[in-house]
Order: sequence, then structure tokens, then C-alpha cells
Amino acid sequence: VQLQASGGGLVQTGGSLRLSCAASGRTFRSSVMSWFRQAPGKEREFVGYISQSGGMTYYADSVKGRFTISRDNAKNTVYLQMSNLKPEDTAVYYCAGQSSYSGPYRYATTYDYWGQGTQVTVSS
Repeated sequence: VQLQASGGGLVQTGGSLRLSCAASGRTFRSSVMSWFRQAPGKEREFVGYISQSGGMTYYADSVKGRFTISRDNAKNTVYLQMSNLKPEDTAVYYCAGQSSYSGPYRYATTYDYWGQGTQVTVSS
């Protein structure tokens, strides 16, 4: 499976952005999909995940109530809607897929495939 992330950009504090991650390959629909982010000089951080059907989501405390993950299995795409953005949200955002359970979703090492990342910059 290949992932292509898009939608990043520059936004002011309090603004919104929607990231997309388009997948090719048959295993997308059976994969748990997640978003991670990595700021300069910091480790990659878990943002949240969505179950295969989209019926379950989970978010890191740092984004809960501001970010929403959704997916459209007919389009092989997962989304990250970000609202009320803060300067500390500035990072490269990555989508990732786990085709079969291989460990807790918050750990980046458990994922089979990754997108290339898209930059989000929030100005103060």
C-alpha cells in the first residue's frame, strides 16, 4: 500500500486545515489508519487513529476536541480535520496504516506503511 498525504500549509492561530491521505492498494479498507506528527527536534508523536469501518476513533489529549479523523473507504482516503490550531501544532504530519494488529496504535513502530508527510505551520 502506498499513501499520499496532502493539504498542509500555513495557517494563523485559531484557523483550520483538512489533511487528506489517499491510499492505493487493497488493504486500506482492512487497515487501522492513524495520523502522527513530528516537530523539529522532537520525536514523532501520535495524533489519533480510526478503525477500519470508521466507527471508532481515538485522539491524543493534546488534540482532543480540536482534531477529527474520518475515512471514506470508497475513496481509499483518510482525513484529518484540524480546528482551533495553535502554534504548537506546527509539525510535519504523517498518515500511517496498520494492516493487522501488531501493537498499540500510539506506537509508530507498529505500522506497516507510511505517507510521505505534509507540513503544517501555524503562525502566532
